[in-house]
Amino acid sequence: MKLSKHQIKNITPEPGLVIPDERIFELPEKVLQFGTGVLLRGLPDYFIDKANRNGIFNGRIVVIKSTSKGSTDSFSQQDGLYTHCIKGIENGKKVEETIINSSISCVLSATENWNDILNYAGNPAMQIIISNTTEVGITLTDDDIHLSPPQSFPGKLLAFLYKRYKIFNGTDESGMIIIPTELITDNGTKLCSILIELARMNKLEDEFISWLQASNHFCNSLVDRIVPGALNDTDKLITEKKLGYTDDLMIMSESFRLWAIESKSKKVKEILSFSKADDGVIIEDDIEKFRELKLRVLNGTHTASCALAILAGFKTVKEAMEDPAMGSFIHDLVMHETIPAISNGLINSQEASDFAHKVLDRFRNLFLEHKWLSIAMNYTSKMQARNISLLEKYYSKTGKIPALIVLGFTGYLLFMKQTIYKPEDEKAGYFSNLWASNDTNKVIDMVIANESLWGTDLSLLTGFAQSVKENFISIEKEGVMPVINRYLQKTRV
Repeated sequence: MKLSKHQIKNITPEPGLVIPDERIFELPEKVLQFGTGVLLRGLPDYFIDKANRNGIFNGRIVVIKSTSKGSTDSFSQQDGLYTHCIKGIENGKKVEETIINSSISCVLSATENWNDILNYAGNPAMQIIISNTTEVGITLTDDDIHLSPPQSFPGKLLAFLYKRYKIFNGTDESGMIIIPTELITDNGTKLCSILIELARMNKLEDEFISWLQASNHFCNSLVDRIVPGALNDTDKLITEKKLGYTDDLMIMSESFRLWAIESKSKKVKEILSFSKADDGVIIEDDIEKFRELKLRVLNGTHTASCALAILAGFKTVKEAMEDPAMGSFIHDLVMHETIPAISNGLINSQEASDFAHKVLDRFRNLFLEHKWLSIAMNYTSKMQARNISLLEKYYSKTGKIPALIVLGFTGYLLFMKQTIYKPEDEKAGYFSNLWASNDTNKVIDMVIANESLWGTDLSLLTGFAQSVKENFISIEKEGVMPVINRYLQKTRV
């Protein structure tokens, strides 16, 4: 039996399985979503589905498949339904939930169904647009919005909004709430500026551009949930046997969820009523705090720990967390160096600590195979964006070098020197040439003083270069774990 709305009544309720009420299939379509990816299905669509089941939002999603790869057949065959397996650790306890998500009304191909998509511009119930087209998607190109369809995501979005403007004669009420979830800073602001420029390139009337800016709300947003996607073949077969149906769209995610949306508008908060169904949706005037927490505590810890974990022989994050010494290193890195560095007027220490404990639970998630080598991709740019500011903030506050962040930086340099794993990094050639013609001390001096890498001269931090050199020699001579154990013995006497 394949999952579909006609088979819902034939599914035997299992403990922990959430089955939608058939009334949900009659709800109006309120959301246009660009993208069929697992992050959208595992986070925004999860919130909307939960709100619908609780009688709060009462609206479904029309999904646009923007790329030409693949087809929409599975969505059509399953009436947009898919099983969402949620597995994680919360407050040290295992959490599992299985939901049949019924938020999607239909999935349309931009290539094959463009006129049908434009017809939705005339639906007065449509109020929200969500997107996740990867960071590359929010880029200005020389696109003709009168093509069927336009080539780029901004072109498609602008064509839809222009059609809506024409149908409703530019009324203020016809404006949309547009929430990109692409992982770039100020994604809503950037998307708005691209649409304005693209409108001018397409010689659209000034009145439309005024409507675009005044009547539409472009919200910056931040998403945070690990959604690996499909279950592995074995787990999928076990799950399908337990549930009694097959599902080609089944996904899994961790239990942690966060969608921070930036808006000061009372209207926006009223329309985004799905936020009332789950405290994982946060609508605030400024979401910089949440961006900083994710970047420094979650991403920064991954980056600072990554090379050391790989060089110590750990393949996944959960493996490293299960090791007493490596797990303690990661814990101390977060609690004793990251939190003091970021605690300020924007983020208080209690907020940082609460978020950090959730992050450590996420790292311990037994159900996620989060590989360190995947985290190590584009290592140099990640180190610059996530950890250098932490290093400087800690030094500025305490006048001391943060021992664990420095140890993580040393591990990064060692990782960029070794040849076993062949780093997938934009600066791999630079490091290869450095190591080929210089001794260790000279390489370290050159790297830490390289402002083009870090945006600052790290040699100005008193004691940083010497600490890196000492760590480097120790790890090359003894290995990662003896050095980490020695640190733990010093700090936990």
